[in-house]
Amino acid sequence: MSRIAIVTDSNSGITQTQAEELGIYVIPMPFYIDGELFYEDINLTQEEFYRKLEHDAEITTSMPALGDTMDLWKRLLREYDEVVYIPMSSGLSSSCSAAATLAEDEFPGKVFVVNNQRISVTQRQSVLDAKQLAGEGWTAEKIRDFLEKTRFESSIYITLDTLKYLKKGGRITPAAAALGTLLRLKPVLQIQGEKLDAYSKCRTYKIAKTTMLSAIDRDIRERFRLEGHPEDYVIAAAYTGSVEDAQVWLEEIRAAYPGREIVMNPLSLSVACHIGPGAVAVTVSKSLACLRREYSDN
Repeated sequence: MSRIAIVTDSNSGITQTQAEELGIYVIPMPFYIDGELFYEDINLTQEEFYRKLEHDAEITTSMPALGDTMDLWKRLLREYDEVVYIPMSSGLSSSCSAAATLAEDEFPGKVFVVNNQRISVTQRQSVLDAKQLAGEGWTAEKIRDFLEKTRFESSIYITLDTLKYLKKGGRITPAAAALGTLLRLKPVLQIQGEKLDAYSKCRTYKIAKTTMLSAIDRDIRERFRLEGHPEDYVIAAAYTGSVEDAQVWLEEIRAAYPGREIVMNPLSLSVACHIGPGAVAVTVSKSLACLRREYSDN
């Protein structure tokens, strides 16, 4: 049986400490803050990031340097036979396509890059699934093919506390931001594929949360048709900024889905720099057992 290394990036929400515990590897995402280079969870903590963000520092995201990625793959291939790399969604960053080209050119048959269209806790779930499949003896190529075939079997809903950072990043016009702020609108955004899209506009934060939970419930019943089969889906949560506010959100999700284990992680800083602090998210993904049953040819 081949030894397979599972690699992801810090957009998965998996910290370096957690990666060591899980037996995987995490490439830290780079950020330029007021012209200085930082790496997520290396020399840039969540607290430091939000402090700089709230002080209106100039923050730009970047993809991992290909030289650094290649060096990691080379090092891993001295210990492992193959590498599966699960980066953030190709719809949100060019890092996936760049890594895929690098793998094809420099590591054919050895490194397999997964265009999984996921981020944050849904990306984390794919990493855990890949780790389990590798432990069962699946090849790296088969793991990649399975994760790509099942990539749209998840949903993410996010609501924001402020429109400031969408405006700053040019994702909404100043006029729209001003009107939304005046009306105290709380947008709900969704990811059900490659990109972040608008889902709903709510008058209050409370209504936005209720809207997201209703959307998750509808996806379970209508999109995934898993009502009455709680073992076939995984619910998770994410947030930006305040841990205390996030804990309140987690308890609200637990009240809606009592008895379930719900993982909550900070949203990746790559997303946070565009939506700001105070955002909360909820996700649903089909479980690995469900996916294997539905894609039984694998």
